[in-house]
Amino acid sequence: MHSIVAKPLTADAFAPFGSVIQQAGAPHFPINAGSTERYHRLAVTQACQAEGEDNSAQTIISLFAGQPFDLPVTIELMERHPLGTQAFMPIDGHDWLIVVAATDSEPQPDDLYAFFATGEQGVNYARGVWHHPLLALNTVSRFVVVDREGAGNNLHECRLSEAVLVQGE
Repeated sequence: MHSIVAKPLTADAFAPFGSVIQQAGAPHFPINAGSTERYHRLAVTQACQAEGEDNSAQTIISLFAGQPFDLPVTIELMERHPLGTQAFMPIDGHDWLIVVAATDSEPQPDDLYAFFATGEQGVNYARGVWHHPLLALNTVSRFVVVDREGAGNNLHECRLSEAVLVQGE
């Protein structure tokens, strides 16, 4: 079985796959007569129209409750969304695991990268980036999810040719 080690999530390491969403280091300024601090433009989302479709695509906000996984985690399936970005932001403060692939074609085990995200970090997967479905760690975790709803096939899935074991450092 192929094996990879998850690394801490940083904006630089994750840049090929999308953006990291976090308060730390983000531009911010007071609003509402100083009663609120706005952390501005943490991510940019996309909801593209499918070729030949009307303007029905929308950006939607959902709540996901991810069932917990224990390390090591066996990865066998990857997915991507070619018509829009997909953002995940934890709301319970629990750490979680991210697995992505650095390829435009169906991923192979050597294409995978894994990141540990803190409960204060979210991600916005760039359009078309292969990633594993939500991987909460240790406990049920809730996430605000921003993604696309509309006509067209916005979900591609593939099974890996060989399972990949993701381990901690």
